[in-house]
Amino acid sequence: MVLVIIGIIVYTFRDSAGPILEQLEKTTPAVIAGICAMTVVYHCVEGVITTLLAKQYNREFTLGMGITNAFLCSFYRVATLGSGAGVAAIVYLGEHGIEYSRSFGMYMLQYAFHKISIAFFSMILFALNWNYMRVHFGEYMWLLLTGYLVTLIITVVLILFSCSRQFHRMLLWVVDFFNGKTKGRFDPQAAMLHDQCQMLEDASRQLMGEKRLVAGAVGLNLIKFAFWYSIPYLIFLGQGEITLPQTMAVTSLSVMLAAVIPSPAGIGSTEFVFTALFSGIVGTGLAGSASLLYRFGTFVFPFLVGAVVVIIRRIYLKKTGQAKR
Repeated sequence: MVLVIIGIIVYTFRDSAGPILEQLEKTTPAVIAGICAMTVVYHCVEGVITTLLAKQYNREFTLGMGITNAFLCSFYRVATLGSGAGVAAIVYLGEHGIEYSRSFGMYMLQYAFHKISIAFFSMILFALNWNYMRVHFGEYMWLLLTGYLVTLIITVVLILFSCSRQFHRMLLWVVDFFNGKTKGRFDPQAAMLHDQCQMLEDASRQLMGEKRLVAGAVGLNLIKFAFWYSIPYLIFLGQGEITLPQTMAVTSLSVMLAAVIPSPAGIGSTEFVFTALFSGIVGTGLAGSASLLYRFGTFVFPFLVGAVVVIIRRIYLKKTGQAKR
């Protein structure tokens, strides 16, 4: 799937490679430093969210642990193309006083808050910049609405899976029914799903009961996204006639739409949608270079910082005799 998407990108923008490279060469060190700084702030806010949730289970969980967890997840998200971030978070939380069942439920709820905030942020910015978005994307409005609808469906299912006991009962009934039809062929998978649903119910009972905590987590997610969605504005500053709110609106829309395209860790889909949306506003060359710089800031740089965190952590665990944990 990744190779297919990359192939589509290369074919679509095959005549724009020159302008894209020219724009990349114009990028100043100050812009790169600003992109990196925004990424660090994003992960610090993510660390605050993790800390607030983790403290519901372990009052001694610190902000430093939360930020470390954020960069560890970024490292393993790249290293495993998205599949290992959750495992890394659960293992790390387990090492810091939060048992597996609770850490699994907490991570799933935190991920649900993250996805809800992506859709919420995009809808807010789209509404605030309605005239601008209608002028540039009016002819594709039905496609954009379809994207919002798909995102809404995914978000609702994720919320239900994270905290609805009734949804779990219905899901388990369907799984047990088909498992019975296959004479227990999927007993291990069914048992695992039963355990996971129970863990999510336990976590949701404790976390979802704290309304201010949930609202705070969603609010902090909106703040962290504001930093990432502002990255393209640093690149467009002085090169294109687009304001910060307009940049954030288009960026949030591209992230939301890219999320519904199945690709590991969003590789390829994000660049494709980002470039396609911005090319009609700032030109293909600038849009293409901005998409690569945005990928660097939100994907590569966090991975590099996370790699340093992993190395330091390995050295520490080895020195303290905990390397096998």
